[in-house]
Amino acid sequence: MERTIKAKFSNGVIKPLEKLDIEDGRKITITIKETPSEITKTIGSLRSSFGGWKGLIDAEELNRNICQLSCPLGQRS
Repeated sequence: MERTIKAKFSNGVIKPLEKLDIEDGRKITITIKETPSEITKTIGSLRSSFGGWKGLIDAEELNRNICQLSCPLGQRS
């Protein structure tokens, strides 16, 4: 039988996060795949979206519009 489960590594011991139906003393093979951290997932999402707006908006016009709404009167162009 082959299963994928989540486990936690703590103090040199791999601890399953769910009950395993395996007889005591049975030898098993474990394949370790590290779970990406939240920051790694976020960076991956950002990288995959780079350039997504290219050609859809005029960046200079967007900047002017934002500045008109939020810049002090003396800094508006």
